[in-house]
Amino acid sequence: MPTVLRWIAYPILFLAGRALMGLALLAIVVVLAYPQLPSLEALTDYQPKIPLRVYTSDGHLIGEFGEERRALVRIQEVPPTMKQAILAAEDERFYQHPGVDTIGVLRAAYANFSSGGKRQGASTITMQVARNFFLSSEKTLARKVYEALLAFKIENNLSKDEILEIYINQIYLGQRAYGFAAAAQIYFGKPLKSVSIAEAAMLAGLPKAPSSFNPVANPRRAKQRQLYVLRRMRELGHIDDAQMAEAQKQDLRIKRDVNEFGVRADYVAEMARQIVFERFQEEAYTRGLRVITTILKADQEAAYASLRRGVIDYDKRHGYRGATGFADLGQPGSALDETLEEALQDEPDSDDIHAAVILEASPKLVKAYRRGGETVQVTGEGLKFALRMLEDKAPANKRLRRGAVIYVQKDDKGHWQIVQLPEVEAAFVAANPTDGAIRALVGGFDFSRNKFNHVTQAWRQPGSSFKPFIYSAALEKGFTPASVIQDEPLTVSAEETGSQVWEPKNYDGKYEGPMSMRTGLAKSKNLVSIRILKSIGTHYAQDYVTRFGFEADKHPPYLTMALGAGSVTPWQHLSGYAVFANGGYRIQPYIVKQILDDKGNVLAEAQPLSAGDENLRVIDPRNAYLMDSMMHDVVRRGTATRALALKRSDLAGKTGTTNDFVDAWFCGYQPTLVGVAWIGFDQPKKLGNGETGGSAALPIWLGYMEKALKNVPESHMPTPEGLISIKLPGESAGEADKGTELIYKESLPPPQPDNNDPESPQRMTIPPANVSG
Repeated sequence: MPTVLRWIAYPILFLAGRALMGLALLAIVVVLAYPQLPSLEALTDYQPKIPLRVYTSDGHLIGEFGEERRALVRIQEVPPTMKQAILAAEDERFYQHPGVDTIGVLRAAYANFSSGGKRQGASTITMQVARNFFLSSEKTLARKVYEALLAFKIENNLSKDEILEIYINQIYLGQRAYGFAAAAQIYFGKPLKSVSIAEAAMLAGLPKAPSSFNPVANPRRAKQRQLYVLRRMRELGHIDDAQMAEAQKQDLRIKRDVNEFGVRADYVAEMARQIVFERFQEEAYTRGLRVITTILKADQEAAYASLRRGVIDYDKRHGYRGATGFADLGQPGSALDETLEEALQDEPDSDDIHAAVILEASPKLVKAYRRGGETVQVTGEGLKFALRMLEDKAPANKRLRRGAVIYVQKDDKGHWQIVQLPEVEAAFVAANPTDGAIRALVGGFDFSRNKFNHVTQAWRQPGSSFKPFIYSAALEKGFTPASVIQDEPLTVSAEETGSQVWEPKNYDGKYEGPMSMRTGLAKSKNLVSIRILKSIGTHYAQDYVTRFGFEADKHPPYLTMALGAGSVTPWQHLSGYAVFANGGYRIQPYIVKQILDDKGNVLAEAQPLSAGDENLRVIDPRNAYLMDSMMHDVVRRGTATRALALKRSDLAGKTGTTNDFVDAWFCGYQPTLVGVAWIGFDQPKKLGNGETGGSAALPIWLGYMEKALKNVPESHMPTPEGLISIKLPGESAGEADKGTELIYKESLPPPQPDNNDPESPQRMTIPPANVSG
């Protein structure tokens, strides 16, 4: 053999020999290692941890609890755009290779060699599945060999669609999201089937590095990765130029709060979680249980919006408190964005109220930086609320200047305005008075700021909203709506109050002399209520109110009970007012309708008892009717006339204002819906002069009822048997009759001769139930 050929052939033979030895060694490794590979049972019997999910009665997700946020989808349910984006980003030859993509390996090796270092990987989707289920993430040759062998084994046991389905459901995508369906909900607040091309590309870019390409934590890198995926989709022919251009320009709305759902019902979701956990313990978070609550999406949205609007309106009535903090911005241009983001780190947004740092400030214009990079401008009416703090004479620690941390919100016209996070709290709950099903519940202004559920946990003085229960007790003691009670000053001894001598006053400081019980309730006259309670007895009243669900020990038997000096929760008040709304039956409010397993089987179901069952009756139907009638007058001519704005004649209720304006309530109903609104400070203090139930709480109730009762026909309680109509005579000789009133039939006194009308020797008159002491 010529020398030249020998110099060529020997190296080739040497390399070939080494290659054959390597192949032989690899074959030995395969023969020895393959039987030792783990069973694929984890894949063939795939049972991931599925979190507990909570839904409205009409099927909308409101809460999710579990270590892993996951939503299982079948491959047939994954939109083609999402599949294409995943394959373009991770494994374009997935449906062609046998688990290991040799072409991809060679391409990656060439790219890494030509670039002088490891820059490109060649893991297929099947290899990623093998790694996620069976292997660690350490970067060693042995692990890569096992990964490849497992990929071959998986491909031999599962179809391509089965492998892709497992990958789509299992892969970690940041923010505790496992799988693309969960990620779509967490990042965009929508089901996977609804994602756009731009959103699909953003999600498909996450598997490579969920932390680095996370649109919440790193929006800029996430955008770069999304653009790469869109280009790959275009190169592979999945989208055209126009679709790519449109997707590149689409402004994605990223959910920054991972606990944000389509319906704001955090307090409801937490109540449901506690109920399920009590029964299933830790299994509740991994079994894929579904909880169906009684609330309705439209009702909940109306309640949430109305409560926040009512709280913000109250807050605005009491003035702007100034900047919440200050950031040292240094000189313009010196890593300003990082400084601004850091300043906002501990200032969370509250729904549509956003924290911002002022960049420029004057009485005519404020420019402020919002989290994520947006600069907002506030002018004109948007500055009005905070104008005092833009003046030079404003306190230095509150003045709005460069670096001040503020809150901004868009008004109804889309213009930015300066606002503030309120310090006051509020609660609202509404239910069907027939069976107690809760239709809406908002336990506070913002669950992320304050998880204390004011509907179920806040024990507050009910004030005048407790008077109807005292009046109901009086009806059972022989009083009628026409009974006349003195509205005049009264001194109560220490023995009667349980503490000290008491000289109660009406909330408006006015006294109007003798008036009917009906008028006394409509005008919420304190002295009338006290005289009624004094007449019927405090111990009797204390026992009587328990039939509405109130606890006797929370309402000591003193005359102060007449003014609501005891303690109730809004949940209790809801149950109590439902008795008046449904004709005298005590129902039990409930919020969980069903608990289902992951296959839809019913594990538990509410069995509510409904009004109409005489076993539930707690007051005489005539009592309920007369109280309903009197509370209609509270709306028609009393302290709740603001409710007339709804232009309905079937609304009834009672305002409540406690001593020194500390708590404000409105409890009211229409025959198909009962609702309770409360507002006050967690650490009780004065709401402010004039902040009564009618001005502070009633607007929250009205905002909800306006939406909830839309298209609901008017209805009224039927008149029960056993009532009789009487004439109300004038208060002086010759004065015309004042109309008629209904009273219990047995309350009617014997017919009395009418000396003024000899032609009519008998005339019906009201019983002499005058109370003046």
